[in-house]
Amino acid sequence: MATGRTHRPATRSRGIPEATVARLPLYLRALTALSERSVPTVSSEELATAAGVNSAKLRKDFSYLGSYGTRGVGYDVEYLVYQISRELGLTQDWPVVIVGIGNLGAALANYGGFASRGFRVAALIDADPTMAGKPVAGIPVQHTDELEKIITDNGVSIGVIATPAGAAQQVCDRLVAAGITSILNFAPTVLSVPDGVDVRKVDLSIELQILAFHEQRKAGEDVAVPEEGAAAAVPPPPVAPHRAPPGATGADSGRQGPDGDVPAVMPA
Repeated sequence: MATGRTHRPATRSRGIPEATVARLPLYLRALTALSERSVPTVSSEELATAAGVNSAKLRKDFSYLGSYGTRGVGYDVEYLVYQISRELGLTQDWPVVIVGIGNLGAALANYGGFASRGFRVAALIDADPTMAGKPVAGIPVQHTDELEKIITDNGVSIGVIATPAGAAQQVCDRLVAAGITSILNFAPTVLSVPDGVDVRKVDLSIELQILAFHEQRKAGEDVAVPEEGAAAAVPPPPVAPHRAPPGATGADSGRQGPDGDVPAVMPA
């Protein structure tokens, strides 16, 4: 079985746009679900709907792979699964190390989807000496003192950082120095890496904040939309405050405020 240190995905050399690369896993997930249901072929419209993209964009993306489907038949599901898996480098074994085995790191270690998608958790690493030797998801945790040796011995090129923000850059530097060339960062901080090292950041709090923004906008739109058949309420123009004319008496100034000023907004 080939390891990640000796093989790299061919997407860059073939000139596939990054936006297309980012959508390939969406197509693969949808195709894998079809394959599990023994669906032999799928149209571009059906696959686009399952992947949540536009069908024209899907066809354009697949043209970069040299796959155009068959008119009236669609795409061969099994062949596309293989084709996209090969393009993403998932037809080989990619050993991964996870650094930081707190709640999030432990949850990642227990995630069952790695093995079925071409990734193998080679090691779990943590700075807490009391964690050393404890099994998580059947894998004994190792101390960060062994980080460089672990990476070398297992031929690892992908590292996952699940540490607190304050420790993430130091861990990143050690991973890169040990030969890691791709990093998935769950720490809530921006990492600085040299050229040739790819970093993907997953920040759950940012995603939730974006959702909160959209929820707030939807709530505001609900308030602003008038009932069906009712005219939209138009707020009256502001009326500048002014003083009653000199010499005005009670009859003339019956709408004055307590200080002699006419209120800015008059009662209806």
